[in-house]
Amino acid sequence: MKKKPLLILTGPTAVGKTAASIKLAKAIDGEIISADSMQIYQYMNIGTAKITPEEMAGVPHYLVDEITPDTPFHVYEFKKMAEEAMETIRSRGKIPIIAGGTGFYIQALLYDVDFCEEEDEERSYRHELEQLAREKGSEHLHGILREVDPVSAEKIHPNNKKRVIRALEYFHETGTPISAHNFEQRQKESPYNFLYVVLTMERPRLYEQINQRVDLMFQKGLLEEARNLLEMGCTSDMVSMQAIGYKELFPYFEGKISEEEAREQIKKDTRHFAKRQLTWFRRERDVTFLEKERFPDEDAVVSEILRLAKEKEILV
Repeated sequence: MKKKPLLILTGPTAVGKTAASIKLAKAIDGEIISADSMQIYQYMNIGTAKITPEEMAGVPHYLVDEITPDTPFHVYEFKKMAEEAMETIRSRGKIPIIAGGTGFYIQALLYDVDFCEEEDEERSYRHELEQLAREKGSEHLHGILREVDPVSAEKIHPNNKKRVIRALEYFHETGTPISAHNFEQRQKESPYNFLYVVLTMERPRLYEQINQRVDLMFQKGLLEEARNLLEMGCTSDMVSMQAIGYKELFPYFEGKISEEEAREQIKKDTRHFAKRQLTWFRRERDVTFLEKERFPDEDAVVSEILRLAKEKEILV
């Protein structure tokens, strides 16, 4: 059976994925599925650098603004919703483009990684772990992971509470390390004929763009947006509030740090996040890196993506 075509355009935060994805979609008459774990949430626009209706320029987008901030959203839900979106796009005679920077989500979709819908018992265990993190801190939780799955502990930063908890949940459910499961899943062949493009740029320039973006977020009203979310009942233990740009503001609202300290913490956390994203993408198979400095403009980047897609017979 002929594999279905799929284009993936990703890269670290602030590298310029949004503008390039729109130009690409227009060039091939495609439609975009967001692989951003936080842009799916409503009311979280500034802090997630969410694409605006104007920026969409008429290109249909999926998995953006779909759920409220009090709704947990994990890789299982993403994979299910993204597969449904791909079917819709193909039924319209279009090619799906996955655009966004959550590498784990892309991997799960691309290689059809198996996930089971969680049971009530699993939710209960997750709540236990979240409570433990609140009481004893992220390092304590990471120490537990190190005992049962040192390979995952080596790869997952202690501050990445969401992934630490997921790894502990998996061990609790199956009795085997999630690292072994991930290795097994990575050996799978993708059911798609795909082109996996990662946009990159020189680290100093990327970090400069991240810093400028955070400053712009504050100018646009990030504090007011976060305050409104608190008034809506959002709390620091919600999945949505683990997003960079929001979690750093809780100490500010509690009067523990200044606005300037919160701003600098967001910049620092975003730079570290970009570094982790690049590390993830370098470990993935069948990835094509495009350094933006090699191209005179966005159109040239898109032209190169189109050339590569035709070379792989994804586009005719």
